[in-house]
Amino acid sequence: MSQRDFSEVLAEVRGRISAACERCGRSADDVRILAVTKTHGAEVVEEAWRAGLSVVGENKVQEAAWKKAASVSGPEWHLIGHLQSNKVRQALGIFDCIHSVDSAKLADRIESIADEIGASPRVLLEVNVSGESSKSGMKPEEAPVVVRHIMENCPRLTLEGLMTMAPFSENPEDSRPHFRRLRELRDSLERELGVGLPVLSMGMSGDYEVAVEEGSTCVRLGTVLFGDRPRIKPVRAVSGGDCAEGALDSYSGAGPTVRILD
Repeated sequence: MSQRDFSEVLAEVRGRISAACERCGRSADDVRILAVTKTHGAEVVEEAWRAGLSVVGENKVQEAAWKKAASVSGPEWHLIGHLQSNKVRQALGIFDCIHSVDSAKLADRIESIADEIGASPRVLLEVNVSGESSKSGMKPEEAPVVVRHIMENCPRLTLEGLMTMAPFSENPEDSRPHFRRLRELRDSLERELGVGLPVLSMGMSGDYEVAVEEGSTCVRLGTVLFGDRPRIKPVRAVSGGDCAEGALDSYSGAGPTVRILD
């Protein structure tokens, strides 16, 4: 996709966000677009940055490690996928914000490493409002306990808000009750605990307009901006810099040496 073409796509997305904001009496300035670049190369990070997007998101720590090093400097990098405790140290060296804190235990791990290295990470709590067993995230009823725990025990962390993923559906309206529940949970936490949680990270390519109508301040968009993710074939680096089949692909974290399938 050329820079001009991408700018046109982005303008359309922004127009849809503005229209959704107008429908619910919000300002479009309150909604941030997070460009999800997973499985794409570093060139799309530059494309997004030059078009005016200042935040990119990755699901995998390993993939972000090589991609950030190969990318234009400037954007914020956000982790939107599940964070394993053994990847916390590496994640804190890469990401400006972690959207996927799903337990007090993980918050403690982040706090410990952050204190050790002098980091002050921004974090969101991932809440599984749909109750799907296939999704990460704490139960809604666990959120007050984790918020209190972070407030009392994790001074290095800046808790900015909540994140969720709605169940997949062809109908965007099916996502509405899940987004509404996250917003209502955020409101109750602010009211009952006296904490500010301004960020609601919810909404993806298929349902971002509904998410905006329900209060999202950060929509995580990949396909609608960059098209379908490239199909990739596992490869590994061999002597001389060539590639051979049989190792991890870039999405799993092996690096940019991937073969695109025709």
